[in-house]
Amino acid sequence: QVQPVESGGGLVHAGGSLRLSCAASGSIFSISTVGWHRQAPGKQRELVAAITSGDNTNYAGSVKGRFTISRDNAKNTVYLQMNNLQPEDAAVYYCNVVYYRGGTYWGQGTQVTVSS
Repeated sequence: QVQPVESGGGLVHAGGSLRLSCAASGSIFSISTVGWHRQAPGKQRELVAAITSGDNTNYAGSVKGRFTISRDNAKNTVYLQMNNLQPEDAAVYYCNVVYYRGGTYWGQGTQVTVSS
């Protein structure tokens, strides 16, 4: 089983926070990059944040300063801390895991809802 598993989504008011978790399969040294993407109804899926095996990070401009991506190698888990959530952040959030040997795997997604 190589499909990652997301958790941590939910309903928050604007200004609130959530922490998403992505549990990946396999040894951490086999993973090149883990990314968080989101997709809202009627919109294309977009990259939110990504982290490499060397702990380089990348963020969408719309979330810089509010979201933080991090990794716990011992647990093969990547987190996305989301602060000051806004209605525009509401979407299904997907974890994407890219392996060095090839293959990209998506989780089932976790719903984030933000009320005004």
